[in-house]
Amino acid sequence: MKARIFAAAAAVTVLSAGTVQAADPIKIGMPMILSGPGALFGEPTLKGAQMFVDETNAKGGLLGRKLQLVFKDSKGNADEAVRVAREMILKDEVEFIVGTFTAAEGPAVSPIAKENKVVFIAPVSKPEALTSPQNLHPYLFRTATTTTIEGRSAAELIAKLPVKRIATISPDYAYGQEVTAAFVAHLKKIKPDMEIIDQQWPKLGEADYTPFINAQMAKRPEAVFSSLWGGHFVTFLKQAKPLGYFERISNNFIAGGEAGSIESAKAIGDDYPLGIWGNSYDVFNWEDGPAAHKDFIDRLRKYTGQEHPSSWPTVGYVAIQVLAEGIRKANSTKPDDVAKALPGITVDTPIGKQTINPKNHSANRGQFWGKMVKDPRYSFAVMEKPTYVDPTPFLD
Repeated sequence: MKARIFAAAAAVTVLSAGTVQAADPIKIGMPMILSGPGALFGEPTLKGAQMFVDETNAKGGLLGRKLQLVFKDSKGNADEAVRVAREMILKDEVEFIVGTFTAAEGPAVSPIAKENKVVFIAPVSKPEALTSPQNLHPYLFRTATTTTIEGRSAAELIAKLPVKRIATISPDYAYGQEVTAAFVAHLKKIKPDMEIIDQQWPKLGEADYTPFINAQMAKRPEAVFSSLWGGHFVTFLKQAKPLGYFERISNNFIAGGEAGSIESAKAIGDDYPLGIWGNSYDVFNWEDGPAAHKDFIDRLRKYTGQEHPSSWPTVGYVAIQVLAEGIRKANSTKPDDVAKALPGITVDTPIGKQTINPKNHSANRGQFWGKMVKDPRYSFAVMEKPTYVDPTPFLD
């Protein structure tokens, strides 16, 4: 009798355990910069990722399971990003990692993903070194643009200006160095009569750009390329404008690093130098965009409560969207299955079709570029005619 009761109890226990296991959420870890100057972009990136998770869960989840985003502040620091990534994998038991921000964080977390056989999608890190042949592994993917695409896009813009004396100012670390090198190399190729007469390299997080600004102005450039980003660009701009920096170059300033994003424009306000060129991952005023983008912006407005939604949510949104499509294609959350499903996958994102290149595991992701102007409809600078630059011509 006791044996029958024990067997029945055991069966109930197994059934209950199976039921609980089936209902367990798919945990996605997101180390993201949520403090310091980089939080200007990191927080809305996280918001976009959470939006995709919430929308998916409202439709019943994925493979019968809800999604759960586990996020922690990476502080824009490689060591901290590694620490929180390990913690997410070992303690929080996340099944995937989608995140990191700076050029140093992505390459630092990638070996952790490889070691633990966890699919890692980098939504922001641009340096080519991240997915270079010597660093690429089966679990690593990128949905961001790259330094090559961004640098070459900027060179195409500046090559059209009636100028010859070019200068650059970029943060002195992997991203700034790589994107500037790509800009210079491509400019020399398409417009060899242009001369690079000055290059300034402030450290990442520099508080006083005045010496760099004065040194550059003394060289009398006619146009400047910059890759200062986030709060770093805001600080630089507010120090450069009172010195007449932008007037001296007739506003021939090509600002990479998403300086054309609504986050930067709002943070700078009336101090934004109208007439310079900026880029952004997304723009709410893309009037020529597809219906899918307009629908995304409408949903983003409702989700965030912002009439003019931020530029960066799409970055987090698309990264989780690509992961979800990989899971659907694999019909599994097993890391090896998803890792095999992602190369070559094409996803209909709010920006358009994005494909993960099977050779380098990077998406064909371009950005918007445009001249920054004051539109009476808005209280901040916006791109006059946002143009999504197709990255295809700039892919090697």
